Amino acid sequence: AGSAHLLVARLPEGNTVRPRGGSEVGLFHGQRYSGGGAYPSVSLTCPLPGVPKAVFAAAESRERFETRVTVLENGLRVASQNKFGQFCTVGILVNSGSRHEAKYLSGISHFLEKLAFSSTAQFGSKDEILLTLEKHGGICDCQASRDTIMYAVSADARGLDTVVNLLADVTLQPRLSDEEIEMTRMAIRFELEDLNMRPDPEPLLTEMIHAAAFRDNTVGLNRFCPVENTDKIDRAVLHSYLSSYYTPDRMVLAGVGIEHEQLVECARKYLLGVEPVWGSGRSRAVDRSVAQYTGGIVKVEKDMSDLTHIMIGLESCSFLEDDFIPFAVLNMMMGGGGSFSAGGPGKGMFTRLYLNVLNRHHWMYNATSYHHSYEDTGLLCIHASADPKQVREMVEIITREFILMAGAVGEVELERAKTQLKSMLMMNLESRPVIFEDVGRQVLATNTRKLPHELCALISQVKPTDIKRVVTKMLHKKPAVAALGDLTDLPSYEHIQAALSSKDGRLPRLYRLFR
Repeated sequence: AGSAHLLVARLPEGNTVRPRGGSEVGLFHGQRYSGGGAYPSVSLTCPLPGVPKAVFAAAESRERFETRVTVLENGLRVASQNKFGQFCTVGILVNSGSRHEAKYLSGISHFLEKLAFSSTAQFGSKDEILLTLEKHGGICDCQASRDTIMYAVSADARGLDTVVNLLADVTLQPRLSDEEIEMTRMAIRFELEDLNMRPDPEPLLTEMIHAAAFRDNTVGLNRFCPVENTDKIDRAVLHSYLSSYYTPDRMVLAGVGIEHEQLVECARKYLLGVEPVWGSGRSRAVDRSVAQYTGGIVKVEKDMSDLTHIMIGLESCSFLEDDFIPFAVLNMMMGGGGSFSAGGPGKGMFTRLYLNVLNRHHWMYNATSYHHSYEDTGLLCIHASADPKQVREMVEIITREFILMAGAVGEVELERAKTQLKSMLMMNLESRPVIFEDVGRQVLATNTRKLPHELCALISQVKPTDIKRVVTKMLHKKPAVAALGDLTDLPSYEHIQAALSSKDGRLPRLYRLFR
């Protein structure tokens, strides 16, 4: 009714809508409305007389969109989420990553990531795999993190059988030829060189803060292959690792945009009773070490083009704990970014690191909060960068922000952080590959999946007292510090620790005989 009203109102005065034949059409057929006075009194809230009642499409029952999980006889979990559309994203997630490499050569996961989707028992080369996927409009990708390795394919849903067959082959039957391993060594060496020359220090600092926080254990182990190990990793080393960690009970086959029964049928066909290329003999004991937070400092002196980068972190909690949600809200509340952000709605310009740090200290180049969370631990850190001469002042500003976290939390800033976190969550989950990763990771860790509306409800329940509680607990831990660049004026680790234990976050005063 409203749009009809607008349509009539927008016609020029004295005109009516006439078809080519000349007779008048419209909702008020046969009447001419030329002036405002003779305008019909049509309510925008009541249905129009004589118009049939509208029948709206009803949403199907919610069950259709819940994540369904089936466990096969060999322990493999099959998880799916139906989603409207022609394409699907399907993949295999393995509970394996750099945190499991303590008894092996460091860098195996990095090698496996680079070797993914190379030749297998059925496919002679990477090109053959890509051509097969191309027939179904498909693309493939592999990503390794500290605790998970993920093989994923996005393709037309009608090619599901081919996709699952391919994924099973890539995961359990890779050829790992000498030529492929040599090519991977070259690719990794190049990547390591590139990592050290890149102007963005983020990946390097993330490595360093993990190494400082969890010294020589689990998530503190190097995610990138050390240069000295590139020549030592060969097929035998890889097979030894794969036999321990690539077992069905440590895998999830996840799919988004397909029917659950169809995915289970394909899993039974290609992933049940399959003998992997490394044999199914007795596997070595799996490393079930729990992350040990140590705290500490990792420093790398190098020329970083007039900037020094500091990252200070404290242990938070695992994503399985209830406190994970308050920590996620806190991270959003701290926010931050670079000093060259254009601002605008949703950019986080009202977060604490913008309001208290970047807006007040023009010489600060960057101040950003990060939250890393794993199944047994977590790390909340702040990255800051500035001119080397102002490192001491920069460190004090960051330690002060950590102390202020435990202070009063404004109702408005908390609500804004919660709303921003919910909108970010919902916007990310519009994307099919993101839903796939969310389904896979949650089912791998907990055998089930919390749906977005459940997470939003948990976010809404966070109170200022929750933020204060988690921060107070966090501040009792030793800090982890990563420093990169010109470190001449960097305060000592003991001074940083003292600042984080003080009431105001200030560094101890320095008394110098000669200024």
